[in-house]
Amino acid sequence: MGDILSQNEIDRLLQQLNTGELDVKEFNKESSEKKIRNHDFRRPSKFAKDHIRTIQIINENYARLLTNFLSGYLRTLVQVDVQTVQALQYSEFTNSIANPAVLGIINFSPLPGSIIMEINPSIAYSLIDRILGGRGFTMDKMRGFTEIELAILMRLISQMLGLMQDPWENVTTIRPSLDRIETNAQFAQLMSPNEMVVLVTFTAKIGEVEGLLNICIPHMTVEPVMNKLSTKLWFSLIEHGSTEESRKAIETKVEESKIPISAVLGRATITVNDFLMLQQGDVLSLDTDVNGKIEIIVGNMVKFLGKPGARNKKAAVKITDVIREEEY
Repeated sequence: MGDILSQNEIDRLLQQLNTGELDVKEFNKESSEKKIRNHDFRRPSKFAKDHIRTIQIINENYARLLTNFLSGYLRTLVQVDVQTVQALQYSEFTNSIANPAVLGIINFSPLPGSIIMEINPSIAYSLIDRILGGRGFTMDKMRGFTEIELAILMRLISQMLGLMQDPWENVTTIRPSLDRIETNAQFAQLMSPNEMVVLVTFTAKIGEVEGLLNICIPHMTVEPVMNKLSTKLWFSLIEHGSTEESRKAIETKVEESKIPISAVLGRATITVNDFLMLQQGDVLSLDTDVNGKIEIIVGNMVKFLGKPGARNKKAAVKITDVIREEEY
């Protein structure tokens, strides 16, 4: 038995065995019988659990990237999480689409075919409202999308697709691009209704507005890389990716990165009235001594102390001290 029995149930079973109400031979007969599992030949299972799990890991990484990107792009709190990942027929997906809808038809090059990104209308209206300077409110009554609204969504979806490359990197190198946006599911019949797909459902929250975002991935699109959609292979690729060569490549990119550095000669506090009365030739007294050290800021953090001077007829700063983060 797969269920866990309570102590009362165990006592009751023992009592029935003792009184002869239950026969041990019947239990042995049941256990020796072959278990039959139903199989629907009209709906073959082309995705194994391992494939579903790998696609879930990929899209969990994508959800984190989307959260960071949309929060910065919209300048408001955005949270995107994977809700479910399931294999179903394409007809089941299209039958669940509301009208109007936002269906981004995405070319998943170099893999064959296209995938679909569906954005719930409530989320789509919230995105548009936020981009146009609003507070991210959605529509109380749903209506069709205007050409300007669709153009805004096309630009946003194209930017969201750029974030897909990193999560899929360990499986294959992809170059997703938006072909078009459809607002009616009848015009998005890209494959046979019986074609098996993986439907990744995200929950998206923009401020106070919540809705769903779906990504539909057909089996024929990922079929060339199905052997790589294995969690064991996927994690082994991650491990072997940390070779000496890759580390050196990362170090080179980090070393070539440009960061702003500024030297603060000193600071002063004056009243607004004094500020308005400032004239050419006026002198402001700073809080730094003539022979004192000035702060050298890297990015937004004080990293060095130094002394101002000149070199090759240009203003310069000589570093005298290195500031540790815990010291400042």
